[in-house]
Amino acid sequence: MISEMSYTYPNGTEALKDININIYKGELIGIMGKNGAGKTTLIRTLNGLIRPTKGNIYIENENINEKTIATISKKVGIVFQNPNHQLFANSIEEEIKFSLRSFKLPQEETQNRIDKILEEFNLEKYRKRSPLNISGGESKKLAIASIVCRNPEVLIFDEPTLGQDGKEMEFFINIINREKNKGKTIIIITHNTEFAYEHLPRTILMADGDIIADGPTQRIFENEPLILAASLVLPQIRQLCIAMEQIGFQEVNNLNSRDKLINYLQDFLRSNLTKA
Repeated sequence: MISEMSYTYPNGTEALKDININIYKGELIGIMGKNGAGKTTLIRTLNGLIRPTKGNIYIENENINEKTIATISKKVGIVFQNPNHQLFANSIEEEIKFSLRSFKLPQEETQNRIDKILEEFNLEKYRKRSPLNISGGESKKLAIASIVCRNPEVLIFDEPTLGQDGKEMEFFINIINREKNKGKTIIIITHNTEFAYEHLPRTILMADGDIIADGPTQRIFENEPLILAASLVLPQIRQLCIAMEQIGFQEVNNLNSRDKLINYLQDFLRSNLTKA
C-alpha cells in the first residue's frame, strides 16, 4: 500500500504528488504514462532507491521507509529498462551467484539455485560467457534471471518489452505468468499499449506526477480521452473494435487480443454463412 506519498527532487521538482495506491498480493499491474510522468520515480521508491519526501509505503504491513535497501531488496526486485545497468560480473554464472550473495546460503544450495535458474531461462550454454558477449535479448533474460533467483515477493519490470521480438515477448509473458502463479505481485512499467491491453488486468495511468486513472485495463482503454491525456495511443485491436462497432458489429468490447478477435470473426462468418 502507498499512502499519501510524495517525492520532490533536491532541485525542487515535484515528481510525485500525494500518491495513494492499494496493490494486493498476487496482482499483475501495469503503470503507464509519458516520459516524465513519474513512473520510474515511483518504482524507485518501492525498493528504497529513493525515499519519499512525504507519506509511507507498506509491503506486507511493514513500513519500508524504516528498512535498509538491503532488506527491501529481498522483498522487492526491480529489472531496469537497460540490462547493462545491472550486469557487471565476469560471467553469467557469477552474475547469478552475486545476486544470491546477500542471502548467505550454503554453497550447495547456491549452486543448485544457479543451475535451476540458468536452465529455466535457457542460459546454460552461456554459463561461462561474459554478460557483455551475449545478445540484447539474452542480456534482458539474464537481468530478469538475476532478480527472479532471489525469489522476491514483488517483481517490478521497467519497459520489459522494449526491443523484444515475438519469440522473446512470448518467453517474457511465460515468465510473468509463471511468477504470478507462484503468488508474486508483479508491476510492469510500459508504453506498449498492445501488450498492456492483452496481458495486464489492471492499469494505473500517470501524468505529471499524479495518478489520473486506476482500474481494469479494458475499461480504461475504452476511454479514449483518458488515454490521450496520458500521451498514449489506443491499441490497434481497440481501434479496430471501435471501427467494427461503427458499422454494426456488437459485443466487441471484450476483444482485447488477436486470438479473441479471430475467434469472434470466425464465429460471425459461420453464423452468417449458415443463414445464407
